[in-house]
Amino acid sequence: MKKYVSIDIGGTAIKYGIICADGGILVHKEMPTEAHKGGASILEKAAQIIRQLLKEHTISGICISTAGIVDTKKGAILYAAPLIPGYTGVCLKESLEKQFQIPCEVENDVNCAGLSEYLSGAGCGFDPMLMLTVGTGIGGCLVTGRQLYRGVSYSACEVGYLRMRGSDFQTLGSASSLCRRVSENKHEPLDDWNGRRIFDAAAHGDRICIHAIDEMVDILGLGIANLCYVLNPGAVILGGGIMAQESYLSERIEKAVRFYLLEHIASAVRIAFAKHKNHAGMLGAFYHFKACHPDS
Repeated sequence: MKKYVSIDIGGTAIKYGIICADGGILVHKEMPTEAHKGGASILEKAAQIIRQLLKEHTISGICISTAGIVDTKKGAILYAAPLIPGYTGVCLKESLEKQFQIPCEVENDVNCAGLSEYLSGAGCGFDPMLMLTVGTGIGGCLVTGRQLYRGVSYSACEVGYLRMRGSDFQTLGSASSLCRRVSENKHEPLDDWNGRRIFDAAAHGDRICIHAIDEMVDILGLGIANLCYVLNPGAVILGGGIMAQESYLSERIEKAVRFYLLEHIASAVRIAFAKHKNHAGMLGAFYHFKACHPDS
């Protein structure tokens, strides 16, 4: 059975491993991204991963999921946030294919997560399907007819920048804004608070944490409703680290969406939480590669 290297490049960690032709994950590891070292360092880390895996496996393809806006035809980073200096302009596909003589395809990480959920996860059977990832920012992707909708500049569904209440969706509704809100209201250092601690405190009755989560949920409900008015998806799948708190958030987000959304639209859309979690980027990168190289 053919094997593929799949690498998921995030701002904090690089997840990587071997995926079989049937989508089964044979190997799954991760390492720190060390984003501050820049794009050249990330390219070298990807090459090191491939060299390491080639020692034990025969590889038919290189599948890359990455942060940033990606030109999928060139396999190049069109834009990356300052978190990864010098990443904009890096051509992963050209460089890795030249080094290893193995076909390589590159796609945005949120698009990969969405593709994995659409084809084999929580969004399976729903079309169109909207995926939102809530973390440091808020990312989105739309899948319909088994295809990602990328837009004319590969930047469709950059939903975090949607203008909202004098700011934007991700500034108000992301996990990082939740932590900032709690630290400010408690007059404590931001480094003292993360999502897990906030939800633990809320579960034990901390009113400041409960109120901060309620504010985040309200923003998410408004943003999701506005996107549903435009896209009318069959399902909205929620991913990202904060969505591990499904038991706390599920009913609350559903209620917030219904508050802002007309009932006949709300009744037709499923709000669900991502299934693939840490494997989403790797799987989606593999699915994207296979769509580009169905015979490889």
